[in-house]
Amino acid sequence: MKVSVVILNWNGKALMEEFLPSVLKNTPSEIAEIVVADNGSTDNSIAMLKEKFSSVRLIAFDKNYGFAEGYNKAISRIDSAYTVLLNSDVEVTPGWLDAPLAVLDAGETIAAVQPKIRSQRNRNYFEYAGAAGGFIDKYGYPYCRGRVMYAVEEDNGQYDRQTDILWATGACLFIRTGIYKKEGGLDARFFAHQEEIDMCWRLCSRGYRIVCTPESVVYHVGGATLNVESPHKTFLNFRNNLLMLYKNLPEKDIRKTLRIRYGLDVIAAVKFFITGNLKNAAAVFRAQREFRRLKKEYLPIRTENLQKTITPEITEIRKKSLLFSFYIERKQKFSQL
Repeated sequence: MKVSVVILNWNGKALMEEFLPSVLKNTPSEIAEIVVADNGSTDNSIAMLKEKFSSVRLIAFDKNYGFAEGYNKAISRIDSAYTVLLNSDVEVTPGWLDAPLAVLDAGETIAAVQPKIRSQRNRNYFEYAGAAGGFIDKYGYPYCRGRVMYAVEEDNGQYDRQTDILWATGACLFIRTGIYKKEGGLDARFFAHQEEIDMCWRLCSRGYRIVCTPESVVYHVGGATLNVESPHKTFLNFRNNLLMLYKNLPEKDIRKTLRIRYGLDVIAAVKFFITGNLKNAAAVFRAQREFRRLKKEYLPIRTENLQKTITPEITEIRKKSLLFSFYIERKQKFSQL
């Protein structure tokens, strides 16, 4: 089989009932298999799959391993040349595989590809989590072609050019299966959030390319498994972002960048506090404590990443502060940056 489309599910029965039909309809069985890896669901997801979608290959885990380790475990059982990490809340369109697979077929230095991601609930707009390809600034803040901070653009074809990006969203990520396994996949300790940015940064540092192919379009609900105001989500995002910076930043940048990020995170916590989000404010400080605790354990990983780096200066990492551009210069579209 050329490609395995792997959907990681945790209590997503309703989402799969809504969106799996589009995947089955638009995924040619002669080149692709559809796999659902179930993360210990308790909502009868497995029974529903066996009854309504018997052609789907099912991998059932004994518990919820999170997004990162769930995919690592699932992809360890995949033998296809390419794997697609696809969220359970994604609606795919006719020919959605064509452009990404053509790009992967064309050059072995391209490790991963993402299509253009539009919002499933507001279909003329980009989707927050991936839009038309991801980047970060010098302090680790992620943004996309089509989404800067909280400002999401309407898709008027302004980013329809295929381009190299720093990271492809885990909502719909095409990757060479062999490279995924060889380069370590997703960081299991991240559990969820920012793990695909960390992996893609690692791949770019090791000489691979990540590409967005806007000829392929999918629609993503987004935020379907964890509420946007969840303190746990806040904790994971802040902790994982610090870990990502520690793992991947060059030695010449690490101390200054982390010092400034600590200060920016404190400002974010104060903002949460002022607006009455006390649990989110506490989550930011808990993330900092957990990062400090984990630093020693991550030192060997950082050392390995630096030793394997062959592209220390990555052009897809913005050299200026995204926060300054967005809030002070009022540059709120990707095309203005």
